[in-house]
Amino acid sequence: MKKQFLFAVIPTALLAFAACSDDDPTPPENATAQYLVQTMSAIEQVKPGFTAAYSEFPSGTISNVSQPNALQGSANEGWRTYNGMVFKMFNASFERGIYKLNVTADGRISYDPSSIKTNNTINGSGNFVIESDTRGYYWDADAPWIIQTFNPTTMQRTGQLDDDFESALKRDDEGINFQGIGQHFLAIKQGKLYADIVYSKGSGGQSGMFNDFFEDVYIAVIDLNTGTYEKTITVENTGGIAYINDNEMFSFDSNGDLYIVFQGRTALGGLSKIARIKANETDIDASWELKFSDYNASDAGKFTGVFAKNGKLILTVNQEPLVGGPTGNINAGEIWKFYTVDIASKAFTAVEGVELSTNAGGSYAAFELDGKTILRVNAPSKGISGFYELNGNTATQLFRVAEGHAAGFTKINVNN
Repeated sequence: MKKQFLFAVIPTALLAFAACSDDDPTPPENATAQYLVQTMSAIEQVKPGFTAAYSEFPSGTISNVSQPNALQGSANEGWRTYNGMVFKMFNASFERGIYKLNVTADGRISYDPSSIKTNNTINGSGNFVIESDTRGYYWDADAPWIIQTFNPTTMQRTGQLDDDFESALKRDDEGINFQGIGQHFLAIKQGKLYADIVYSKGSGGQSGMFNDFFEDVYIAVIDLNTGTYEKTITVENTGGIAYINDNEMFSFDSNGDLYIVFQGRTALGGLSKIARIKANETDIDASWELKFSDYNASDAGKFTGVFAKNGKLILTVNQEPLVGGPTGNINAGEIWKFYTVDIASKAFTAVEGVELSTNAGGSYAAFELDGKTILRVNAPSKGISGFYELNGNTATQLFRVAEGHAAGFTKINVNN
């Protein structure tokens, strides 16, 4: 039996719409893919909620709670996908690792029994990137200087890169309490693996959590043909590269340029920026960066994600100074505004047709699915939570969710 969570009050009109909408997940017998929708029941650390499968692109208003095959549990805030496969850094019990989702033709969702468990104390354990159907790379805090390998199809650990990264990169500076490679950022571009080098003043559960030792961020470049370290590249005067959940916080533009988010010196920002590695290069592009202060001269905030497409970046930007903690606005406040940013001019243009939203957190605020550029919007005070399609600088609603708020939306191959 599903345990029911308490939900915010939903407007009567919205509930009526939900009651008459077609959200039956029963697929045709020859279905090869399903749409997955995540909804969170409450903004809490363990992300309680539901994931449900739908045989067709959802429309109208849907309710995951009402779906008989919905998967209930924790960690309902984001995922990473590759070639029709869906993976998460946390399972339904909020344990760290690499967990693969399976779905049957009738919409039953489960975690693959061969999913990989990692250290469950240090944030970032289970951070991964996939190169092919049979090759992926991941980080486990139990071995912080090792980049391990796995098969994404079978979910079996297959080994590790052979180079001695610790000998090449470890520092002896007093005050560094935790070090490693790949805790927050792993990306693959043209045969190279890019991995953040962690020098943290933190320890235990705070290892690598907005407590960088140096004022710059360092990234190792590794040749995947040989598995060997090539060089270190530097992003100056910032901190907090990417993060430790399913929101990778990097994106490839249509031309192959890679854009990377740096949240800043603290959890509330400060010197946040987006840096670029151009398509045919392996160094940080010294001629271009987007600083949060380019938007807000007082630098009072941070970037928390990026989606790049056709020379534009799609971002959300906080409209009020950020406040942390369980009662703060950083996650629960409807303060995040969507913008498109022209990469060449760095001009910000507000997206029309959407309300201010809560922070997408481990989900993607903007992403692409079925050729559509999609925005995740959650404005509970307005009775709005769902997904919108962006065309130019105008967004129109695709569908709403009831009984919870929108988190993830993707497509998954059916496992027969």
